[in-house]
Amino acid sequence: MLVLKNSGIDLTNSETRTLLGFSLLYSFLVLVILSVVSFLYYQFKKDLMLQEKRQILQDYSNDLVIRLKDLHVNIDKKNIYPRDEKFESAIFDSDRKKIFSTLKSESVSLDDVIYLSGNQIHFIKEPESYYLGSKFIIIEIPDDNLWFEQIKYKMFLSFVGSFLFMILIGYFISKLFLKPMRDALHLLDRFIKDTTHELNTPVTAILTNIEMIDKSLLDEKLAKKINRIEIGAKTISNIYEDLTFVTLNNQIISNNENINLSDVLRQRVDYFKSLANMKKITFKMYIKDNVFILCDMKKISKLIDNLLSNAIKYNKISGFIIVDLTDEGFSIEDSGKGISKENLENLFERYTRFDKSVGGFGIGLNIVSLITKEYDFKIDVESQINVGTKMSVKW
Repeated sequence: MLVLKNSGIDLTNSETRTLLGFSLLYSFLVLVILSVVSFLYYQFKKDLMLQEKRQILQDYSNDLVIRLKDLHVNIDKKNIYPRDEKFESAIFDSDRKKIFSTLKSESVSLDDVIYLSGNQIHFIKEPESYYLGSKFIIIEIPDDNLWFEQIKYKMFLSFVGSFLFMILIGYFISKLFLKPMRDALHLLDRFIKDTTHELNTPVTAILTNIEMIDKSLLDEKLAKKINRIEIGAKTISNIYEDLTFVTLNNQIISNNENINLSDVLRQRVDYFKSLANMKKITFKMYIKDNVFILCDMKKISKLIDNLLSNAIKYNKISGFIIVDLTDEGFSIEDSGKGISKENLENLFERYTRFDKSVGGFGIGLNIVSLITKEYDFKIDVESQINVGTKMSVKW
C-alpha cells in the first residue's frame, strides 16, 4: 500500500550550499559596509568634539605664549618653565627637537593642528616669535570621553539593528535568487511524474510477454533479438522504478520483514546478468549463505539494483564485478572508470552526473542514499580513476 504526502520542495544539498555561500558573502559585505559607516560616524563625532575643544585650547596656547615671552625676557630672574594645572605643555625647536615638556604622552605629531592621542587631546600652535627658541607649542588636556559614552550605545544599537534589517532583506533576495533553480527542479519532478505514469503499462506488458517466451524453442538469431528486447525492457523497467521512487519522494510505508539477503543478492545478480553479458562482464560472487536482515523487500532490492546497474554502466568491456556479503554488510566492486576525489563529495546528490557519455537521470545513487538513511545503514565509497569503484553498505 502506498501513502502519498503533499509537501513543499525541501532544499537540496546544492541549494543549501548555494544559499549558504550567498549568505556568508552577503553577511560579510554587510558587516564591512556597516563597519565603514560606523567608523565614519565615529570619526565625525570625534572631529566635532575636537572643534568644540579647539577654542579652549587656543586660549590656553595664547596664555602660554605670554608666559614664554615673559620668561624669555626675564630668563636671568626666572628660570622656571611656566606650568598650569588646567593643561600640560611642551615646546619644540625648528628642527622638531624637544626643548622642554610636561606632556603625559611620550610621542607627539607636529603635522596636525589638533588631534586625539589615546586619552589626551593635543593642540599645536606656531608662535610669531621664537621665545626660548620654540618653533612649536603643544597644549595637552585629558579627554573626558563623555562624547564617546554618549554615542557608543547608539552606535551599537544602530549597528545591530541595521545588520538585522539587512539580513532580512538578504533573506528575501536569496528567495528570489533560488526561485529559478527551485522552479526548474519542480518542473523536472513534474516531468518525471508524468513520464512514469505513461511508462507503467507498456513496460509491464513488454516484460510479461518476454517472460512467457520459451527461448529454447527459438533459433539463435531470433533468440538474440529477443534477448536484446529483454535487456532494453529491463533497463526501462529499472529506470521506471527509480523515477517512481523519486516521484513519491521516498514516502512509501516500509513493509519491513526478516529477509534472506543472500537469496536477494543472487536473484538481483541473475536479473542483471543479461545486461552484463552485453559488455562481457563477469560476476565474482562471495555471498555468505543465510544472512538475514530486517528490511523492506522492494527498498533493499532497489538499493542493490542501483549499485549493480552503476557497476555495469560504468564498467569497461570484459570487466568484472565482485559481489561480497558477510554478516556485517555487503559490497559491490567494479573494474570501471572510477570517480575523482572532488566528485565523491557530491556523489549522492539528485540529478548529479559526472559522465555524460552514458545515459541516466542522475537519481540512482540519490535513491541509494535515501534508503541507507532510512535504515541507518552506512555506505562507504572507495574509488580510483581507471581502476574501479567499490560501494560498501554496512549495518
